[in-house]
Amino acid sequence: MINIASAQLWVHDQDQALAFYTEKLGMEVRSDVTMAEMGDFRWLTVGPPGEDGVSIVLMAIPGEPVLDDQTAESVRELMSKGFAGAIFLTTDDCRASYEQLKARGVEFTEAPEERPYGIDCGFRDPSGNSFRLTQVRGDL
Repeated sequence: MINIASAQLWVHDQDQALAFYTEKLGMEVRSDVTMAEMGDFRWLTVGPPGEDGVSIVLMAIPGEPVLDDQTAESVRELMSKGFAGAIFLTTDDCRASYEQLKARGVEFTEAPEERPYGIDCGFRDPSGNSFRLTQVRGDL
């Protein structure tokens, strides 16, 4: 069987992303390692408490030789429009989670709304990555 271990999101600032994901979304740090031998490359991952097998890599946009300047700028532009990555989260109570996250300073792009599959809302992280928070209907 093949399992998903992690998903990657581009971030503008790893420290800012770390604060957002841990302090506002309530995730925990899985790894935070800086490798001097790789030009101080930082491997930073977070994940939801209790789901040890899944993590989100908070990846800084690399420069040469990984990405040329034009490609890196294209990634930044897509991020600013919310099109460089998306994470889908589920919750037992979308409206309560919305209020809790809003109180922590998460800025939502859409308030909770009834959909054919349940109750759904959207927000973005400080780097522009899109999130959907969904309370899935019980009969699906």
